Amino acid sequence: MSNGNEVPPRIVKKINKHGGAHGGAWKVAYADFVTAMMALFIVLWIMGQSKEVQKSVASYFNDPIGISAGKGILNSGPSVAKAEGAFDMQMAHQKEMELLKKLGQDIVNELSKDPTFSNLMGQIKVEFVKEGLRIEIVESSKDMFFQIGTAELTHQAFLLLQKIGNDISKLGNKILIEGHTDSRPYNDGPNGYTNFELSADRANSARRALTSGKLSEDKIEQVRGYADRMLRDKKDPYSFVNRRISIIIKYSDSKE
Repeated sequence: MSNGNEVPPRIVKKINKHGGAHGGAWKVAYADFVTAMMALFIVLWIMGQSKEVQKSVASYFNDPIGISAGKGILNSGPSVAKAEGAFDMQMAHQKEMELLKKLGQDIVNELSKDPTFSNLMGQIKVEFVKEGLRIEIVESSKDMFFQIGTAELTHQAFLLLQKIGNDISKLGNKILIEGHTDSRPYNDGPNGYTNFELSADRANSARRALTSGKLSEDKIEQVRGYADRMLRDKKDPYSFVNRRISIIIKYSDSKE
């Protein structure tokens, strides 16, 4: 039995509200945005790769399990492995390029700080070529690296090459050495001593200087004499810049 003082019960209705700052819709939108950005970066990366890598990636996505053209699933392995192998080779090549680039920068920085070589910095060229990183020392009217008409290195040039040899000895890469002359004739008779012999002899003089320190003779793969067949300044075949020694640190995967 109830009395007049009893308090009636209160019914509280809870209203569940979704969305707003505490909802999950923004998370879905953010995830879509991140996915789109990742896809964009992948596309941009693929566009910057070699034709071989692009072809392998396209082949994989066109036929990911290798069942087209009557292929079975068991035959899909080589196609995928080829794409992965090409990707791994490309990444390794890129990493080696960065390592060689840093080596070139370190060599230039060290030489510029050494008073023995600081005056030669304008004659040292570092650049990438098809075979690898090329370090080139170029003569000028003021600083020549060989006695005129001979393959005898000046004392400063010998020390410079020895220093470069010590620096590149840290790598296991093979080395190419090239000798170049200008177009001034050096012809001692029809079958005599020419710019070909002179450029080859100068390249061998550079080889001896490079390996006089820490660089092993075993790392020298080739010594080449080009005479004046690869002029740096074709407009002026007699220019001093055509008289130079090129040291090429080959890529590990280079077949040439």
